[in-house]
Amino acid sequence: MATGGVKLEAVVLAAGAGTRFGGRKLTAPWREGVLLDSALAAAFSAPVRSVTVVTGADGAVEAAARGFAERSAQTARLRIVHCPDHAEGMGATLRTGVASLPPDADGVFVFLGDMPLIPPAILPKLAEALAAGAPAAAPTFEGKRGHPVLFSRAFFPELLSVTRDEGARQVLRGLGDALALVASPNDGVLVDVDERGDLDRGLGSH
Repeated sequence: MATGGVKLEAVVLAAGAGTRFGGRKLTAPWREGVLLDSALAAAFSAPVRSVTVVTGADGAVEAAARGFAERSAQTARLRIVHCPDHAEGMGATLRTGVASLPPDADGVFVFLGDMPLIPPAILPKLAEALAAGAPAAAPTFEGKRGHPVLFSRAFFPELLSVTRDEGARQVLRGLGDALALVASPNDGVLVDVDERGDLDRGLGSH
């Protein structure tokens, strides 16, 4: 799938151990399925050709991703890659995902597996910003930058060199005004799940 002739992919970072959560965060029960399902639903709704799920610490994540893809008839668009260095942090997960992309990809959405409330309406708007010439685009809500971030292929080399647990933040800091900011219809672009209590507080009300 492409927007304005731009070939885009999605990467879902799902390799973390979820230590603060107590482990098995992305496969914890959430709504009618597991937490990861909602992040995948957003990723598959984006104007992308494929969705790559990067696995790591939780061996159940791959089965959960394949199960969601089967139930939603998206198996053909799902790609699974394992990050052997997942213990290093988000940087290793991101490097693994970007390195696996098709060579003709023009850009990549970077989704976080623990953000279940991304509004699908923001995704084509981010793609439109890239198609209009922005090198990268991110959603904002009430002045705060959120996720997912969409990077053009010009930033793939930098994404392939990120380290530690900062992930794409290392790249974003150097963008300045070149980063296109797109207003989100709600705060779902800011909501992530860190601790088990976050689920108990009824995130579905956002």
